[in-house]
Order: sequence, then structure tokens, then C-alpha cells
Amino acid sequence: MAEVFNNKINLLKALAILIVVSGHLEFSLIPLFPPYSFQVVLFFFIAGILFNGKYTFFEFLKRRIKSLMIPYFIYSFIYLGITVLIAPYVQKFWAMPVTIKNEFLMPFLTGHQIDLTSPLWFVPQLFITLIVYKILDKIKINETVKLVFYFIFALFAIQLQKYADNLYILLLLRTMFSLLFIHLGALYKNKIEGKFDIFNYKIFLFVIILQSILWLTNKDFTPQDGIGLSYILVWGEFDNFIVPILTSLTGIWMSLFLIDVFYDKIKNWTFLHKIGQNTYHIMANHLLVFNVITYLFLYFKGIPFDVKNNADIYWFYYPLKTTYFYFITGVIITTYFGEFLKFLKKKFLSFNK
Repeated sequence: MAEVFNNKINLLKALAILIVVSGHLEFSLIPLFPPYSFQVVLFFFIAGILFNGKYTFFEFLKRRIKSLMIPYFIYSFIYLGITVLIAPYVQKFWAMPVTIKNEFLMPFLTGHQIDLTSPLWFVPQLFITLIVYKILDKIKINETVKLVFYFIFALFAIQLQKYADNLYILLLLRTMFSLLFIHLGALYKNKIEGKFDIFNYKIFLFVIILQSILWLTNKDFTPQDGIGLSYILVWGEFDNFIVPILTSLTGIWMSLFLIDVFYDKIKNWTFLHKIGQNTYHIMANHLLVFNVITYLFLYFKGIPFDVKNNADIYWFYYPLKTTYFYFITGVIITTYFGEFLKFLKKKFLSFNK
């Protein structure tokens, strides 16, 4: 059973990163459940599932630095070099000015100091949230009471959006909001998984009906675009005091449901497991792949590169025809790039034995 559970979590990670990539291309991988309504908190939820409270605080801190922050800063310095190198050719410096503050403090405040690595803003935030959760986990109170407190934290975080221009308040807001979903992930693993049937048709109907009601609060009213019901956690932007929490819960449940229902059909799909094992590298590198594709399109079409510079780093060429080409190509290249890095690491370690 443990192997099945671990395989399901890896497939859930694969689904989560595919939802992120699809969100950056502005389409919804799961109809009715737009990516920006739950894509980030799904990763917090998974982190909660994987949370292990057996380590001492300093052991836990050391492990999270090694798994999260060291790769983060390696990628940051590599991409800073790439940004400097390509600037003369693309006629824009896709980053904030290079300062000590921007390279070492801004990762924790916004994570957008380098445009090409902006999807990695999530990593320092996850690191901080996990450390805070580890500290709070030591408080011995009733689990129901603890859940209520985390829910109140999330509600209060949404109210803080009016002060989100202060980057330190923004950091506090994101941390308070994401604590709820780490805790829900831990509760799912310890109290629900294998003990209760939460994937029956009655709950399915309830979630679908609830989600359709939540669409009534959608300001875009364009379900076909797949970006309705969105909230932008990285900038602390919410449209409603409760809908972001509810739509996060429905999106997480639907993700779990899909993995549970289709598990027997996809459990042996090697490539899906590779995606789940390389989520960090996909997160870090898919924007670079997207931009290489964009500049290649511009080059072969004879369009000046500076046409892109009036838009942001997520701009891509002719989305009506190219969206799914970007998606498939980006996922394949970044997944196998992650596999290549693991191969190099294995060779390096065997060479140094």
C-alpha cells in the first residue's frame, strides 16, 4: 500500500506541474477548474502530505535548505548569467538590476528578480512556510482547533491584500494563506487517506455543483479561457474573501480524484512518473524553453525581436495555433533535462567514490 500511495503522490506531482505549465500558457488542463484557482496551493498540499515531523528543527532546516534553497540559488545564478548573455541579442535585460538585495533578499519577498526564473518564486515561499509550519507543529493542541486556526489565518491573509504593496506584509500574507494547505495535506495523509472514502459519486456531484456556483463569482465570465476564478497568491491579489479558499479546496479534491480514478490506467506510464520526479526542473526551465521557441518563431518569420519587449516574459507567438506545441515541447524538454541532470549527478558521484 505504501508503494501505491507513493506512486499516487508522484502522479499527483506530475498533474500539479502540468497544471502550472498550462496556466502559464493560459489554458485549463481540467475543465471547470482553472489553474490559477488552485495550482500553487496544490503544491503546498503535496508538501503537507510529504511533511515528516520526526526530525528535529535543525535537521528539518538542513534538509529543506539542501532540497529547496541550494538548487534555487544555483538556478538563480545560472539564469542571471543567461540573462546577461542574451540581453544584447533580445534587446532587453529580463531581470531587476543586479544588487545584493535583489539577488539574496528579493527571492523571499517576490521571487521575480530574474524574469526567466519567476515561476520559482514558489520555492523560497515553500521553504519559509514549511519552517513556520514545523515550529507551529510543536504546539500540542486539539487537531480540530489547530485546523480552525489555520483556516482563520487564511481568511486573515486575504484581508491583508490591501497592504500587499509592502513586500514584508506580502510575505506574511502568502505564508499565512499557504499554512492552511500544508496542514490539510498532512491531515489527508495522517487522518483521511486509506481510512475514509472521499472519492464517491456523491462527493463528486457536490464538488461539481459547488464549483459551478463559484463560477457565478467569476469576474471574467469566460470559462472557455480557463483563467476565471483566479487569484494571484504571489502578489496577494484576491477577488473575494472566501472563494479563493473554496476553489482551492475543490481544485485539490478534483486533482486527488483524477489520480485515484485513473490510477490503474496510468500507474505504468513511465513518462508521467518522470514528470513527477522532475517538477523542480520543469518549474525552473519551462519559461526558457518557451522563450527559445518564441524567438525562433520570430526569427523564421522575419519579425524583429523587440516586438516581444513590450510584453512580459510570458508572451508567446500566435497562441491560437501554438499553445499546445509550447505545452508539449516545454514539458518534454524540461523533463528530460531533469533526467539528464540526474544522470550527470550519478556519474559524478560514482566517479568520486
